[in-house]
Amino acid sequence: MLNFEFKNPTKILFGKGEIAKISNEIPKDARILMIYGGGSIKNNGVYDQVKAALKDHTLYEFGGVPANPEYEVLINAISFIKENNITYLLAVGGGSVIDGTKFISAAAHYEGEPWDILRKQVRTFEGEGMPFGSILTLPATGSEMNSGYVISRRETNEKLSSGGPGLFPQFSVLDPEVIRSIPKNQIVNGITDAYTHVLEQYMTAPSSADLQERIAESILISLQETAPKVLADDFNYDAAGNFMWCCTMALNGLIQKGVITDWAVHAMGHELTAYFGIDHARTLAIIAPSHYRYNFEDKKENWLNMQKEFGESKTERQKKKQNQESKSLKSSSTVFISKPDFLSIRKNIKGQQKKWKKLLQTETGLALESIKTDS
Repeated sequence: MLNFEFKNPTKILFGKGEIAKISNEIPKDARILMIYGGGSIKNNGVYDQVKAALKDHTLYEFGGVPANPEYEVLINAISFIKENNITYLLAVGGGSVIDGTKFISAAAHYEGEPWDILRKQVRTFEGEGMPFGSILTLPATGSEMNSGYVISRRETNEKLSSGGPGLFPQFSVLDPEVIRSIPKNQIVNGITDAYTHVLEQYMTAPSSADLQERIAESILISLQETAPKVLADDFNYDAAGNFMWCCTMALNGLIQKGVITDWAVHAMGHELTAYFGIDHARTLAIIAPSHYRYNFEDKKENWLNMQKEFGESKTERQKKKQNQESKSLKSSSTVFISKPDFLSIRKNIKGQQKKWKKLLQTETGLALESIKTDS
């Protein structure tokens, strides 16, 4: 296991109705700027909950942060902050809004050209950024519990990242109820993004960090088993909660400690977004299959580990355990592990690829056609 340091100061408020508690997390004398995206929070009840929770605070608003947060838009928010003496930021949205808020936090007190923070990857240390919290409305990026962010600049066709220990949200609210109103294509994006986050920390190089690998495998399995439930027509609160927490755990820093990571798929995906405006998660779906086929020899040991864990479904494992217990008395701690079956895993992966391909085919086709035309 590699040497590492780990500190994650973000407080999580998880569950239904937790937005009401944010007034206890923000100083009473704070001048708050609520930052959000296209306005969906005004349709799903989140906006009203925030306004009610902060009725005794001084609250300003800045809306219109786009998917793949745009530098020019965020610069306007920084000007607003200075004009109104804002002292606290509240991101209400998905990863794009939270990422944008992190950049605003870093740039609010920065002396110099704000784009240099990204171009030169200037890290923001504790106490340097403007304090902020977040209310998550679209699970995917894990930005609600980490200190990194990615910003796009359409003018130069760039999509760059930065971060630092001073850019963790002070608190983040995770209410699974918000998933009721999320369009299915956005849920697919969230699943794809979170799954790829885990792969790029797990499907890298052989590791002796057993605990991190077991946690990573658990997140992957949970996402696979939860995906059909959150994509069903009927809302399932427990499935929504599992999906939301998986997305957070996939990129809050825990599973990357002590291991080698590989962010090649994300790096290439950022370029597709920068040039063609494709949804981030969909760029990952375009690139990942070929990336892992091309690098199979270097990563095959990790594939074998996945094979062992994913060879049977949860239902199959439960049935096998019940059959064994009916034949003889066993300790409740007994674990039954089947012989790895690579063919079964391969069929399962191919089946999943077909389902995802159908959901992604429109955007993927447009993206590939754009690339072909551009070249």
